[in-house]
Amino acid sequence: MTNRICDILGIEKPIIQGPLLWLTDAKLVAAVSNAGGLGMLGFNAGQTTGTKSLDETIERMRTEIHKTKALTDKPFGLNFGPTGDPKTDTFTRPTLELIYAEKIPVVAYVGPIVPTLFKELHEHGVKIVYRYITPSVENAQEAEANGADVIVATGFDEGGTVPERTVGTLSIVPLLADAVDHTPIMAAGGITDARTAKAAFALGAEGVYCGTAFLMSQESRMAENIKQQGVTTNADDMLMYRSEPAYYRSLPGELPNHLMEMNQAGATGQEIFKASNAYDGMRQGMLVGDLSKGYASFGLGISNIHAIDAVQTIVDRISAGIPA
Repeated sequence: MTNRICDILGIEKPIIQGPLLWLTDAKLVAAVSNAGGLGMLGFNAGQTTGTKSLDETIERMRTEIHKTKALTDKPFGLNFGPTGDPKTDTFTRPTLELIYAEKIPVVAYVGPIVPTLFKELHEHGVKIVYRYITPSVENAQEAEANGADVIVATGFDEGGTVPERTVGTLSIVPLLADAVDHTPIMAAGGITDARTAKAAFALGAEGVYCGTAFLMSQESRMAENIKQQGVTTNADDMLMYRSEPAYYRSLPGELPNHLMEMNQAGATGQEIFKASNAYDGMRQGMLVGDLSKGYASFGLGISNIHAIDAVQTIVDRISAGIPA
């Protein structure tokens, strides 16, 4: 396959598995890379509990990196989320040191653009896939000006922390593709099969960045009961409610239903975020499978998933819609 993103990242197919925090591990990431795409380890990959120790967090990540290397000789990446404030961001420097020591070739850079970090990553030979949670013409052009290797255009169709602006994938992809001069654009949000991949490329994307598709795989560590509920769910079934930073959507369940009721009663996003157990609610809901204590967030592409398939099958299905 002739493709700029493949050439830049050293992969066979322009498909990236989003770094899904708790829900990634060596098994999933290696499977995606072995299938020809680019697997990404998220923060707390492979873990079931958190830690308040920065050193322990980094060492846990190092262990998962080593496990991944044992399962694949193909490139894979790591999530990287600087806050932009070096005075309060104690996590960035240790993460960078880990990336360099382990020779991670690609990072999914999520957060404010820090020009010195872009420069430093490139000096260490690390490629930057830049994905701002709420994409815009302005931050895409800023990312390009600072040397981003790939830019992700995330539509409101995505799962997890959705963009603050309700601009769908069909709209954001051509907007950013037209806004940049030379940097390839990847589409994120609702892409789970050949049809949705084909549409993304028709709109100007040169690759796809997928989360829900891989969560619903055999190799995914997501709770089996949540996978089974996902198979019978479509976009109409998903609940959407206010939360920090703007909105969240979830499968129905005891806590998500309560959060929806709070939303309808006029609760603030901050109040609902607290009631959802914040980000630990995703661990409780999707990793543990307890929708009385957490939530289960998917993109709207869940409508097109009807079975729990192997990662290789999922990559092949998406690839069928990508121009050769």
